[in-house]
Amino acid sequence: MHALEKILANASGQAVVEAGQTVSARVDLAEVNDLYLQVLISFREMGAEKVWDPSRVVFAMDHYAPAPTIKSAANQKVMREFCASHGIEHFFDINSGVCHQIMVEAGLVRPGMVIVETDSHTTTLGALGAFGTGCGATDMAGILATGEMWMRVPEVIRVTYEGSVPEGVMGKDLALYTLGQLGTEIAGYKAIEYSGEAVLNLPLADKMTLCNMAVEMGAKTSYIQPTPDVLEYVRARTGQEPRPVFTDPDFRYHEEHRMWIEGMEPQVACPSRVDNVYGVTQVEGERVDQAVIGTCAGGRLEDLEVAARILAGKRVNKNCRLIVVPASTEILRRAIDLGYVQSLIDAGAVLASPGCGPCLGAHQGVLAAGERCISASSRNFPGRMGSNQAEIFIASPATVAASAIEGRVADPRKNL
Repeated sequence: MHALEKILANASGQAVVEAGQTVSARVDLAEVNDLYLQVLISFREMGAEKVWDPSRVVFAMDHYAPAPTIKSAANQKVMREFCASHGIEHFFDINSGVCHQIMVEAGLVRPGMVIVETDSHTTTLGALGAFGTGCGATDMAGILATGEMWMRVPEVIRVTYEGSVPEGVMGKDLALYTLGQLGTEIAGYKAIEYSGEAVLNLPLADKMTLCNMAVEMGAKTSYIQPTPDVLEYVRARTGQEPRPVFTDPDFRYHEEHRMWIEGMEPQVACPSRVDNVYGVTQVEGERVDQAVIGTCAGGRLEDLEVAARILAGKRVNKNCRLIVVPASTEILRRAIDLGYVQSLIDAGAVLASPGCGPCLGAHQGVLAAGERCISASSRNFPGRMGSNQAEIFIASPATVAASAIEGRVADPRKNL
């Protein structure tokens, strides 16, 4: 079996499972974000009276942090009251950050776990060897009541990267390149495993970004075999000995794809599809009015570091706005201590509170009709970040920082 199949076998109390089989799996951790008040409405409508295990439930106020509307404030109020009445202690309020990041920092994520969240980018957690997947409100209500969820065991696609990662190329570039090569429909209800020395040697931040973007190919979940540095990180965060699950050496993948990345340049997804991908030199010079570094796909410490390095001693172009959204308050604190925030502010960046912010077009940098944005976030379809007449380019934090200086799509390698 594949590691992901072994995780589902253990969660469903079976010795063996295989792709296509439907199982009822025990959920190790369930997370609800502040977009999904419907979870609590459905929970009550199905007659549930208590959460199956409050210690395995997480609520995160991250999409509207802080609340920009009366409705979002009211939703958060109901969620706070729900958590208090059900004894849910893992409640991350508006001062915390993006759910995927803060759960990892809090030591709640370990290899081999089944983790379900009301957010499609839960695939991020495959970077730590967990089975992370998203679900809708009704499914989550059922999980809160029973601790279980049915799912079909996904087929596994392996993507192997060959060659070394070039200078100026980040995990986001690998993700975009893969999307450009394979498209957005290749992995519908399938799993993607990322492999190869290039991936295994990436820092955890880049692995999380790579797994984060798996859902943009339709993936149910993603997976990278945990390496010693990742296991040490988990050990330090959880205080427990991590137990990674390994794939049988004779496992046969549903599909295999190899990507030669030696000499690859930074990548840019152009409006308005994440698989409309070009090398940066092919789109260099395209005007941008706003640049965003942050959220769950590009707001980690390493992302802020490379942006600060590129922007140090320079200024954001007078015709462009740069918004920086750290993925968590812990990252913000460390970025302040290391001087990254000072460099970014000195360059003219606007610092937003940790969370999802402008990624979903809710607040902290909504786009007007006719504007163009280059963002380190995850999606660029029309209306994603504001007006459906705005255009969005998706790129790495390095490319976004370089573009903020130029006011146009720019190659970050010239600034490194």
